[in-house]
Formats: sequence, structure tokens, C-alpha cells
Amino acid sequence: MRAPIRCTDCDTSTISPINRRRFVQVLGASAAASVCGVTTAADAQPGHTSENLVQGLYESLSERQKKIICFDWDHTDERGLLRLHVSNNWSITEVSVSSEFFTRDQQEMIEAIFWGLYNPEWKDRIRRQLQDDAGGYGRAQSIAIFGTPGSGKFEFVMTGRHLTVRCDGDSTEHAAFGGPIFYGHAAGGFDEAPDHPGNVFWPQAVKANKLYEMLDGRQRKPALVANAPAEEEVHFQGPAGRFPGLPLSELSDDQREHLQGVLSTLLEPYRAADSDEARRCLDAGGGLDSCSIAFYESDDIGGDGIWDTWRLEGPSFVWHFRGDPHVHVWVNVADDASLKITT
Repeated sequence: MRAPIRCTDCDTSTISPINRRRFVQVLGASAAASVCGVTTAADAQPGHTSENLVQGLYESLSERQKKIICFDWDHTDERGLLRLHVSNNWSITEVSVSSEFFTRDQQEMIEAIFWGLYNPEWKDRIRRQLQDDAGGYGRAQSIAIFGTPGSGKFEFVMTGRHLTVRCDGDSTEHAAFGGPIFYGHAAGGFDEAPDHPGNVFWPQAVKANKLYEMLDGRQRKPALVANAPAEEEVHFQGPAGRFPGLPLSELSDDQREHLQGVLSTLLEPYRAADSDEARRCLDAGGGLDSCSIAFYESDDIGGDGIWDTWRLEGPSFVWHFRGDPHVHVWVNVADDASLKITT
């Protein structure tokens, strides 16, 4: 493994290219004070604060820093189109966000960008996941910036163990969340117990399983599938696709109402702008009635009939929840099935 890269142009003991005054201008006075104190920008200014900060971060970078973490919009490597790659445990670049490669001001901006992508009510749960899976925020996460913020298309991507999140200001046409995202949690070690104690995302599966309990015998037969597909198979099938499980168009009114609650639970961790965009993309692809839901017998921890792995899928919507041996969730949502990703 290569030694950590340190940027000699931006030692934390020197004055950074973007000073505190500029930081406050970019973020907003109250939000900046929150970032530097107990809370973050996400607590003070929800919405598109993260996009504004990506531009400020980019402007603060030295040429040496840009060579390491900045790429052309259509940059490809052995993983394919890098800005649309997703994995369960990866580093998009070789420097961690808490390393001396970044100045203190830049670290604060990166952290504010990150928290700005989440629902503030989820901050404690995300912190718990990061602590359990990566030793906390900053130690094992890396970032990349694609394109030029402020002058056209751009995308900020942060990755790590059980983490891929994006911030693009709607630059990535048709895609919710700026492209595919990943989240997960191993709360009780690699092999979790059947009830997944302490897992911050397990309530999503509990909610989905309550829908299964509402199904009648006729509906349960197609809804329960023997074997789950590979978890990373979240590419779109398009309108002509064959989606495993029960077509959601066959649900009764009370089942549909509960399904809307499942969708809300899935979207809840993220900021309103991204959640709303995901709903618009889903509607453009025919809504939930164009999707199916499948529960998989193959991954039933403890044999308790609570299906640890399940999947919502439609023409340009895939939400794959794998709960065995711990939680991995792969998300790919767009309003056009032609979006190509790499996994």
C-alpha cells in the first residue's frame, strides 16, 4: 500500500487558500459557526448548501491537490466511468478526508458537504454507523471532484466502507442522488443476529417485512423468491425488464398505503432535495405500480421467516437491501433507464 499523500502546498500550519472569511461567505455565517462548533451546515441550512460548498472547496484547492482528487467529467479508469462507479467498500482516491493533505478549513468544508447530504435527524445514526464500520468520520473516507464546480457539470463523490454518496447539483442528467449510492452497517460484527441489534438501517427491513405480512396467500407466492441475485446487480432493465417478485400494481389500497411508508422510510436518511428528486424519477418511470417487490428465502438469518434480503425494482429504479450477514444496500434511481453505471 502506498504511503499517505501529503500536500506540501497546504500544510495545516499555513494560511489556507480559502480563509475563514471566505468560508463564512460560502457557507453562511450561522451555518459556518455551526460547522466549527457542535453542529453542522446540515442543521442550519438544509437544501443546496452542499453544492455551494463544493465550489468553495474546489476554489480552495492547490494545483497539486487538484491533480490527486479532481478529474474530468468523463474520466475513466479500470473501474469504468469513475464518477458513476459504486461499491460496498472502496476509496475513490488515495487520501482520507482527515489527512494533512487537506487544510483545516478544507476538512471543515468537506465535513459540511457530507452532513448536508443527510436529514439532520439522522446525524446520530450516521455517526454510529461510521464509528462501527470505519472508526468514525474522516479516518477511512476519501473524495473526488469531477468537472468544474461553478462552470457547468460537476460532481462530488465521497466513498468508504459501507458508503458512497454524491453531490452534483443535478449535473448528472436523469439520476437521483447524482448516481448510484451505497449504504450499510455491521453493528454487531460481521455476522449479525437475526434481529440485527443496533443496526441503524434494519428498521427499513422491518417495515418492508410488515408489507409481506399483509399479503394474502395468492400474493405471497410470487413475492417470495428462492434465491437472491448478486447484490451489486442494480443495473436498469428498462420498461421491457422482467422484475422478480410481486407486481406492486396488484396491491390493495391498504397495502399500497403501507408501501408508501416503506418508500418514505428508505428515503428518510437523505436531505429533502434528494428524496424529492428520487420520487420524481420514480414517478417518471411509471411510479411504484411499474415496480415489483421480492423477498428472498436464501438469506433468512435464523430461519425466522423475517426476510433479511429484499428488493424493490422497476424500469429505472432498484433498491436492493441485503441483510445477510449484515446490512448492505445498493440504490440506483433515475428517470431514464439508459443511465449506465459500473459496479
